[in-house]
Amino acid sequence: MTLPRQHSERHAEKLVRREKIESKNFKNIIRDMGMKVTDQRLLILEALTAGRAHVTAQEVFEVVVEKDASIGFATVYRFLRKLTESGFVNEVRMGGLAARYEMSSQVHHDHLTCTHCGKICEFENHDIEKLQESVAKQFGYQLTGHVLELYGLCRDCQKKST
Repeated sequence: MTLPRQHSERHAEKLVRREKIESKNFKNIIRDMGMKVTDQRLLILEALTAGRAHVTAQEVFEVVVEKDASIGFATVYRFLRKLTESGFVNEVRMGGLAARYEMSSQVHHDHLTCTHCGKICEFENHDIEKLQESVAKQFGYQLTGHVLELYGLCRDCQKKST
């Protein structure tokens, strides 16, 4: 099943363009967390921002350990957790699969994830945002935040399965 495409500008979904975080800001991120700046933490941030937008702790560890074999997986994982708790990183979960991490974006976005290949598409949709606000209001909630993750098969995986 595919999601219907809206054709008017008002309803059009928009793919999110990720802003690049420069390495000169890594020290400030660590300091803002109240932590000491270390080479290990700088390497982890570098690995987190070097490739794809959504990476697992294992993928970050594999990049880091190539540059410094003394860094353990637990160190990478603990720092990713601290980054998440501090709001500098978002954790994206998909069912029972490993969590994926992304640097927090200044632009709110939602995720559409392929259940076969794991590809993640980030998007914004004004109608979905309005609907979520309406649902919260209907139940007497003041919405303070949300995470929306949609799952399905991407075009490539749909083509492979037919």
